[in-house]
Amino acid sequence: MKIAIAQLNFHIGNFEGNLKKMLEAVDTAKQQSADLICFSELATVGYPPRDFLEFEDFVELAEHTIQELAKAANGIAIVVGSPVKNPVIEGKDLYNAAYFLEEGKVKYIQHKTLLPTYDIFDEYRYFEPATEWQVVKYKGKKIALTVCEDIWNIGNENPLYTICPMDEMIGQGPDFILNLSASPFSYTQASTRIKIVQANVARYGVPMFYVNHCGAQTEIVFDGGSLVVSPDGKVYDELPYFEESVRTYELDDVISGGKEREMPKDKMTLIHDALVTGIRDYFGKLGFKRAILGLSGGIDSAVVAVLAARALGPDNVRLVLMPSQFSSAHSVEDARELAQNLGAQYDLIPIESIYNSFMDALKPHFWATDFGIAEENLQSRSRGNLLMALSNKFGNILLNTSNKSEVAVGYGTLYGDMCGGLSVIGDVYKTEVFELARFMNKDEEVIPENIITKPPSAELKPDQKDTDSLPPYEDLDEILYHYIEMRQSPQDIIEMGYDEKLVRRILRLVNINEFKRHQMAPVLRVSTKAFGMGRRMPIVGKYLS
Repeated sequence: MKIAIAQLNFHIGNFEGNLKKMLEAVDTAKQQSADLICFSELATVGYPPRDFLEFEDFVELAEHTIQELAKAANGIAIVVGSPVKNPVIEGKDLYNAAYFLEEGKVKYIQHKTLLPTYDIFDEYRYFEPATEWQVVKYKGKKIALTVCEDIWNIGNENPLYTICPMDEMIGQGPDFILNLSASPFSYTQASTRIKIVQANVARYGVPMFYVNHCGAQTEIVFDGGSLVVSPDGKVYDELPYFEESVRTYELDDVISGGKEREMPKDKMTLIHDALVTGIRDYFGKLGFKRAILGLSGGIDSAVVAVLAARALGPDNVRLVLMPSQFSSAHSVEDARELAQNLGAQYDLIPIESIYNSFMDALKPHFWATDFGIAEENLQSRSRGNLLMALSNKFGNILLNTSNKSEVAVGYGTLYGDMCGGLSVIGDVYKTEVFELARFMNKDEEVIPENIITKPPSAELKPDQKDTDSLPPYEDLDEILYHYIEMRQSPQDIIEMGYDEKLVRRILRLVNINEFKRHQMAPVLRVSTKAFGMGRRMPIVGKYLS
């Protein structure tokens, strides 16, 4: 038997486009003499469909897509993920299911059992879990159908769940496992899922074909990396990251094993490619073409500019330099040099006169007060107004350039540098931004060296440095990582050797600035815990405040 796996970039709610992609993949699989082709979880609707699932019409369009896809299931079987209505009144209205299509009709439907409801996942909001498990017989083989999380409770070891679907099916003697997944990217996820698939293969002694989404859906990025793992535990094949691909395998060869083909997993390569994919798909799937951003001469905007140029092409990126009386000459020159290196359009709009007009208007109200944060933030808001005006006038989407360190502690100005339709590096710590810049320059100097080596500064007052307000980023980022990603308590972090006063100050800043993050653009997720839909904190909470 020949099995094809189709790693595709779906678009939520684009039933016609998703069907077209799948039919083209079926044709490709037939050309490769495949007997069966497998698509990923909820492929008909795209993942995650979220509250679209509450519309009956949306679910009916998914059912229509299944019927149209079934027509192509002649001479080849098709396995595809899609929602299915629950006929029982009690419980949720839908199941998350794997359809088995053969000879022009639906032969079998296996419901998903384990419904993740943590981090970015919210599946129990919509779906009822499976209560029956049955292998599918096809061309003399028995196939165990599983959906994503169903393989993440190996031997009932995951405390989130009380059942293991494969334990229920292994007694039926399956010849191989198909897993339809929508596994979101983080820079550690590729290695983690390989270990999970290998653990399943080791426990059950049969090969697994694991099919994942690729491409981005707003803030969530899918890296692909679909897998074929042989009974010997080796990765027989791993599909490319962030690319569509259809590959066919001879089952007997996979069972024989002895082959190993695993993709390299360099952290900065993965983050870079994920962010480029996130920008490209955000614009492409929403029908946008051109991006705009403020280019300060600092490292954050430089990195975002490079990512945007690589995602959209330099002709579709507009860079705006907006120096004030506090901006250094070298920052303007650095920004200009970067724009020229990229071959992107840039404009120079000095803001000193704009800023001074604000100050003149406020002078009677700011009378007898010292220059402070309010005056500094007026510069940022002046720039934000200019960028949004250009965005509105020319239909360019503003990219936000705030990094995760700044976003975490509130080191940003609402309606100023926190403006934008998409936060590109809001899940990348400042120390990682420097790593990313070095990675971008590995073949040639795209980002001027001075941008990377000079001390970070917002340049909102004379001789300002980030370290005037924040601890060194090396310390800040480590403490933030332990609190945000690892969810460790203040005492846990203090016991690791960090200064107690510093820890409590930083964590307090994280919590009291939640209101700012609730007003931010969607943040492209590249870590295990990003700001946004995967981290839900109350704005008015007292904890650590």
